[in-house]
Amino acid sequence: MISHSRRHCVVELQALPSRIGQIRRILSAQLRHWQLDPLIDRAALGVTELLSNVHRHAQPDKTCVVEIELRLGRLTVSVIDSDPRLPVLRTTQAGPLETCGRGLALVEALSEAWGVRERPDGLGKVVWFSLTAAPTPVAPTHPVSIAARPVREPTRTVVVAVDPGTVPAALPVPETVPAALPVPAPSPVAVRPG
Repeated sequence: MISHSRRHCVVELQALPSRIGQIRRILSAQLRHWQLDPLIDRAALGVTELLSNVHRHAQPDKTCVVEIELRLGRLTVSVIDSDPRLPVLRTTQAGPLETCGRGLALVEALSEAWGVRERPDGLGKVVWFSLTAAPTPVAPTHPVSIAARPVREPTRTVVVAVDPGTVPAALPVPETVPAALPVPAPSPVAVRPG
């Protein structure tokens, strides 16, 4: 269970393709640290789309800030840039061969809420999305008892070949062997005097 009511992480970067992959890894590691593993894929995809929009559209530069905040069971991922133009969600579907135009529609589809607001200082905007946070179940910290059972050795079968002529008369030895079973001829044993 998440014990803090608020957690926060901020990264400033240039929204370049090489940096977008790094931010995905940072976000994934942060969510693992907060035990929010089930949100990693959606949050990483959402931040990728927002940073791609900054890379593609922001002016005058590509400097931005990614902010990840966990507050009262809600994860909010925000991208803040200095371009005052607000993004617009496309109302028409992108064609199957188009390579862009799905960013905000994808963010809308993967998140529970999203939005855009101007920065209070008027120098840019904040595009954000949020996901409901359910922490990953943690392994129990109390000892788990395991019933121990003794290991039993398998029983061993010992086969001893005995010459019927050397067995004392007190032991019953069959005189005849059924015809179905072949009896091997005794092999001579040579003994060398020592």
